[in-house]
Amino acid sequence: MARGHFAKSETQAASVMKELQGQLTPYERQQKALQEKINAGKIESVGTVRNYEQSLKICADYLKEHKQGGLWSLTPDQAKTYLEIRASECSQSTINMDRQAIQAMMQHVTHQLDPKESLTIVKSELETIEKSRSYTPEQVNRIIERQTERHAISTEICQKAGLRAHELFTLRPSGEVQPSPREIHPDKFSHMPKQTKCYTVTGKGGLIREVQLPSQLAERLESRKLDTPLHITDRGINYTTHYNIAAGHKFSDAFSKASNRDLGYSNGAHGLRHSYAQDRYEQLANHLPRESVLLCVSQELGHFRPEITEVYLR
Repeated sequence: MARGHFAKSETQAASVMKELQGQLTPYERQQKALQEKINAGKIESVGTVRNYEQSLKICADYLKEHKQGGLWSLTPDQAKTYLEIRASECSQSTINMDRQAIQAMMQHVTHQLDPKESLTIVKSELETIEKSRSYTPEQVNRIIERQTERHAISTEICQKAGLRAHELFTLRPSGEVQPSPREIHPDKFSHMPKQTKCYTVTGKGGLIREVQLPSQLAERLESRKLDTPLHITDRGINYTTHYNIAAGHKFSDAFSKASNRDLGYSNGAHGLRHSYAQDRYEQLANHLPRESVLLCVSQELGHFRPEITEVYLR
């Protein structure tokens, strides 16, 4: 059975599942299940077989689209990147199923993982944002008043550019890093109320996208540029940061504490992405059809799927 880059996704998934199940026929699997538990790495439930195969097919589709080979050559690092991308658009239960299917394949078929090793658990961003709410400009200003300048500028950047906390580590002026090749809506970043300067950030799955900062905010950011970039590890991931600003897990924690102190509650720094989405929707709604507005905001947030933007507008 074909295993190469050019095999159909369905064929790749079926090939993996056949080996994962010990190459038993459906009848043989039923008989074996009645007699004894299937050995480690073999799958007993017909429903699980179906779900795993579907998860592996979707993964194979992604690998082919991005010219990263096939299931048989998938590495743990590639799997982690793939799951992080899926986490921006799928529920936690779907992410868990995808991870379990890929992990079983790597442990017992392709042997990219030792049987005792596991893939990193990835949290669904979709479920996180469903529980979040935006902050009003007045609320953001109140929070900023309780922050140091180093944290305050990070809060403003997240609000004005819709950044995730860890993306603050990756800010670079436009031209220094090339954005990932993606089809872009022609009205992306149109109708912004102030003059802006373009930067790039690296988001989930390594996707590099452009963002816009108001010019005055960009000037403040540049005044905090480091003479020598710093190498930082945040939540087990290595970053090289070029600015003396707060970012990552420590920034998220500090933001929540400031929000709790002033507002009595916190929606987390992720709520600032909600604020950005809602502000941009209002800015574009009088100029573009709703479908175009959702697509533009989605691309600006780094999702590239308009239906995800709907969640931010609740």
